[in-house]
Amino acid sequence: MICSLLQKKIMRRTIQSIIIALMSIAPVAMHAQAEHGFKAIAVEQGFTPNGFNWFRHALLLAAGNEKHSNAMTIGWGSIGTLWRKTAVTVYVAERRYTKQLMDSARYFTVMAFKDRNEEILEYMGAHSGRDGDKARALNLHTAFTQNGTPYYIEADMVIECHIMYAAPFDPQYFKDEVPKQMYSNFPAGLHTMYIGEVVNTWQK
Repeated sequence: MICSLLQKKIMRRTIQSIIIALMSIAPVAMHAQAEHGFKAIAVEQGFTPNGFNWFRHALLLAAGNEKHSNAMTIGWGSIGTLWRKTAVTVYVAERRYTKQLMDSARYFTVMAFKDRNEEILEYMGAHSGRDGDKARALNLHTAFTQNGTPYYIEADMVIECHIMYAAPFDPQYFKDEVPKQMYSNFPAGLHTMYIGEVVNTWQK
């Protein structure tokens, strides 16, 4: 009986020690991007760009893991609310190298740049990750969130999203000529839509 009580006390203290240790580690992980000059913001209050034209200026989409990652320039996307979640939707064409990374990923990042914006977006959009390391060619430095999602420390804003839904466009549901004409001569193939819940946002 005494032995059993002693074992319970030891186990309780061990569990308490583990919880305290985890609580002390968590804030460091949550704010790991601070070392690169980023500050966490609440996207619902701190996001100032116009959502109707934000993607028209082109952004960078990244996916992958610490073993292999890639980024591409995107000009299509949307931000808003879906399923009671703050959401970002991006689109990746079938033959893009990044698509295989998006299909196997749980998270992705969308990045905006101030410095070297045109150079970075032009190069990322004109070259494929199949042919080499685009980040290295641009002297961009890859870092990873606590979820293991890649981003570049040179970015001005990073939005990390957890993928909730993914599906390719189905031509049978095209309702007018706009998408039909778009894909009548589009060599990269149909786009897949990826809807992600915004889980983290950082800005410099």
